Amino acid sequence: MKTRQLGKLAVSELGAGCMSISANYGPAADKTQGINVIRLAHKKGITFFDTAEVYGPYINEELVGEALAPFRDEVAIATKFGFALDGTPGLNSRPEHIKQVAEASLKRLRTDRIDLFYQHRVDPAVPIEDVAGAVKDLIQAGKVKHFGLSEASAGTIRQAHAVQPVSAIQTEYSIMERGPEHNGVLQTCEDLGIGFVPWGPVGMGYLTGTIDERTALPADTDLRSQFDRFRPQNAAANKPVIEALQRFAEKKNATTAQISLAWLLAQKPWIVPIPGTRNPVHLTENLGAINFKLTPEDLREIESALSGIKVSGGRMNEAQMRVVDQ
Repeated sequence: MKTRQLGKLAVSELGAGCMSISANYGPAADKTQGINVIRLAHKKGITFFDTAEVYGPYINEELVGEALAPFRDEVAIATKFGFALDGTPGLNSRPEHIKQVAEASLKRLRTDRIDLFYQHRVDPAVPIEDVAGAVKDLIQAGKVKHFGLSEASAGTIRQAHAVQPVSAIQTEYSIMERGPEHNGVLQTCEDLGIGFVPWGPVGMGYLTGTIDERTALPADTDLRSQFDRFRPQNAAANKPVIEALQRFAEKKNATTAQISLAWLLAQKPWIVPIPGTRNPVHLTENLGAINFKLTPEDLREIESALSGIKVSGGRMNEAQMRVVDQ
């Protein structure tokens, strides 16, 4: 496992997204199972773990804190603020709230510092300069090490960076969700020396090839059941993406998930995908992606195979997309 830079933060080239252990992609896993898979990730070389107060809420931070406590100084923990979790809907990035969230997250994570503190969604009611200023205060106090933004536009990134240097941007990005290539976000990261952390790097599970139009996602526990791309007609319409990946993966003796992650790693040296799983077998499979170094010729072949395929269905549901800064 090599390291990559998110701004000035050095992390393993693949990170671990911890959300799906506790929330949003089905019922929460057994706590022991969750701790075991996080510790296995560390044992296999992952030093970058991603969580958020809203996952659960709160229980995922507690799980990550307990799992990583024995080797806290060997890892970087990212968490997030910005949702109003006091019973009111929507967002809250008021500076006083950010500082309260930081204190609570520190306790749940059993640590004295947050390595990377993201604004989870841009709050249109609070100037981004005020948000950056609040995180700057936390950095000066030693409670936070690095500042990140999630689902922020290129303009917002530049405004925030002018107040407090941004280390990482987190946005959905995968072989079938190419928005950051076209909306200026990747270019802004390159211009400013900011790292990029793709969430959903295997298409929220779709690119594993195990989800199709017959897959039943429980409406009460799995957010994907509400997402346009996972509706049966779109899951069926996107099969050509999987088929093209499968043809290429077979030639490399790899899986479609491994090729999807290797493709992201090959895009830029400052991209750090964070695939998530609660399954040790899937974890090992994901980590195998670092063994497939895709050449420029490989990338052209993949691009050519996918160029005539239009992805059906939007990223998330309407409510989720309303809080994406565009």
